[in-house]
Amino acid sequence: MRVKRKYFQYVRRETSDRMIASTFENEYMKYETFLLYSSKGDETSTEIIINRLLDEGKTVLLPRVEGKNIVPVPYGKLKKGAFGVLEPEGQAYNGDIDVVIVPLLAVNERGYRLGYGGGYYDRFLKDCNALKVGLGYFFQIENFVEDEWDVPLEYFLCERGIYNFGKIDD
Repeated sequence: MRVKRKYFQYVRRETSDRMIASTFENEYMKYETFLLYSSKGDETSTEIIINRLLDEGKTVLLPRVEGKNIVPVPYGKLKKGAFGVLEPEGQAYNGDIDVVIVPLLAVNERGYRLGYGGGYYDRFLKDCNALKVGLGYFFQIENFVEDEWDVPLEYFLCERGIYNFGKIDD
């Protein structure tokens, strides 16, 4: 999957990222508080989405790795943290989160994701009541068997739209 994602570049990636951001804006701007990841390398870009949320005055949180867990921290001054990912400095956020945008290597038809193997998001999502939305490209939909500790997503957002994994829309 990493090889597939690596070769999905340039104009196709930029066009897909714009389509994803547009769909995100149409579907999720009604919410107020978002936890997103700071994309790096060949991950689906979150830059357009983060900037749009900030422009609209929404609460934007990024994860920071602390030990074996991630904690949500308000967007602000960033520094390279665990795994070379930009993480926010400052105090952890303790309020409600409406939407969590989750990175992934792949997602299956049941809404389970393959992450990067650390279990950080599964531990965080286990007790999280927010909407769980995976962000990626259409080719990342794969057939695989999830592990017992995996936490399913409710939606997968890609350049072809939003895939609903059984969540009843409000």
